[in-house]
Amino acid sequence: MFTAVVYVLTSGCAWRHLPPTFGTSSATAHRRFTVWTGVGLWRRLHRAVLDELGARGEVDWTSAIVDAASVRAKRGDR
Repeated sequence: MFTAVVYVLTSGCAWRHLPPTFGTSSATAHRRFTVWTGVGLWRRLHRAVLDELGARGEVDWTSAIVDAASVRAKRGDR
């Protein structure tokens, strides 16, 4: 199940086109993804990987990438 969800997330494949070789339906995989997202699995997994790599000295913290969304500012009274 985990591999099927990660496949969709990393490949850009639509849920409905999930290959049957994963042994699960696209609806079940999507439902599991939704549950896992709701309980914070992805955030916790990301943190655990960073902690492990950091403990091994395998993370280069000298640079970072920031991702942001652009939002139109409301006009205020001057």
